[in-house]
Amino acid sequence: MARDQGDTKFAANRRSFLKATVIGSAAASLTPLYPAFGSARETTSATASPSNGAPAAPDVQPFELDEITIIDLQEGMKSGKFTARSLVEKYSARIGEIDKQGPAINSIIELNPDALSIADTLDQERKAKGARGPLHGIPVLIKDNIDTADRMMTTAGSLALVGSKPARDSFVAERLRAAGAVILGKTNLSEWANIRSSHSTSGWSGRGGLTRNPYALDRNPCGSSSGTGAGISANLCAVGIGTETDGSIVCPSSSNGLAGIKPTVGLVSRSGIIPISHSQDGAGPMCRTVRDAATLLGALTGTDPRDSSTAGSQGKSFADYTRFCDPNGLKGARIGVARKYFGFSDAVDALMEQALDAMKKQGATLVDPADIETLGKFDESELLVFMYELKADLNTYLANLGPNAPVRTLKEIIDFNDRNHQKEMPYFGQDLFVKAEAKGSLTEKAYLDALEKNHQLARTEGIDATMDKYHLDAIVAPTGGPAWITDLVNGDHVAGGSSNAAAVAGYPNINVTAGFISGLPVGISFFGRAWSEPTLIRLAFAFEQTTKARQAPRFLSTIGAG
Repeated sequence: MARDQGDTKFAANRRSFLKATVIGSAAASLTPLYPAFGSARETTSATASPSNGAPAAPDVQPFELDEITIIDLQEGMKSGKFTARSLVEKYSARIGEIDKQGPAINSIIELNPDALSIADTLDQERKAKGARGPLHGIPVLIKDNIDTADRMMTTAGSLALVGSKPARDSFVAERLRAAGAVILGKTNLSEWANIRSSHSTSGWSGRGGLTRNPYALDRNPCGSSSGTGAGISANLCAVGIGTETDGSIVCPSSSNGLAGIKPTVGLVSRSGIIPISHSQDGAGPMCRTVRDAATLLGALTGTDPRDSSTAGSQGKSFADYTRFCDPNGLKGARIGVARKYFGFSDAVDALMEQALDAMKKQGATLVDPADIETLGKFDESELLVFMYELKADLNTYLANLGPNAPVRTLKEIIDFNDRNHQKEMPYFGQDLFVKAEAKGSLTEKAYLDALEKNHQLARTEGIDATMDKYHLDAIVAPTGGPAWITDLVNGDHVAGGSSNAAAVAGYPNINVTAGFISGLPVGISFFGRAWSEPTLIRLAFAFEQTTKARQAPRFLSTIGAG
């Protein structure tokens, strides 16, 4: 659903469609955050670097839970070192220290006021019955376009939805609660998942303000799942959930040094997620390790009568994807190199060559090149489908909020933004919203033809044809380049990316950190056929274990010269 779409940006000249407020002392109480920090009225650039060009690192103290994994946390709770309550308290305090103060990443838009009581209940249950599973007591951050039927709002970062509290959990929230996870809070995002404007700045929303990249605070966190990417990378929570329509999980995962899984459309239900496009929307894990992402993915799967696409996952999904985390998983694999996605950066190309060499040394056979011949032929039809589906799907979502919904249609959102122009549109407008509102119904020939074209070119003649031709297990390409400097005047400066084929096809895509350029993380994407998550996890995990490329962020104010 809406989650990543917007984050993938459409811009002039094929600018690919890759496109909070102060917390009190977290240990004392968890209260919702409202727009104050990072608002449109606040300065949007990080502290300037010293005159000698060296980056000024804020005084960020080491954190007890830095780079900790789900397995580590479970062992700690089993031994008595941690409790679910203590984890909520520790993460909440850390959010207060570095998300709202210090480097002020501004990745969290609201904390769950019930997190401590939920954690207490789970601690009592663990003592009485044992743990439900690997997520029992584990704090999770979710994107603020994912419904929760609690005291938190679901706003997609828009002031138009402030006060909106859905009557029912999203399927994702239901599954997290059933697994024993503690929903710690909601993350900021590119407003409306970056689908409002073709000139937007990723990581900014009217409600939440601007999210910063924890590796260099003047850099962009990318994608609509920007808050999840920045927050999880900065170790503000154990694991997180993002959403993607095209690029919104994999791009922020790349720019923030995470392992991110964009699942096959239908593997994870979209019910209760503010939508962009039912043909491409999806929710998925964003974590510091592939194993944690695989653990989280298993908890999210299952059929849902509220999302008909999940019917296709029967017999093709797993409750435990960690079984595919094989450190020798690259041995014997046939991997295609999609060279048409290269060439936008010499530095990225050089890093990718190192990554490819690492795969070969682990026994993979590289088919190079193995290009998708239809690339570039479905860009315009992808956007056309988005415009039709955005209007239809968003109007349906708003109607289901009931009579107390702050806004009930896309048209009412457009009108709200016009009335509140200074707060909602100080930097960029809503041209894509206006284009979507002008579209007709989903029965129109233009829409049906565009959707059919997308599936034919991205699936049958695209990924499927390439994998059949070269007998591939997966295709790899650079996820994107290093994070660009945030520019609220001109919008995003996306240099390159490889999310579109898998996104338009509705097929899975996994980002893993490949290395660093000037201190900024750059990811590599593994993508393939529908329902091939087990294969992709096996390859991505083996690559991760071979390279061990992730480095924790340093919260520099900027990347120094020289």
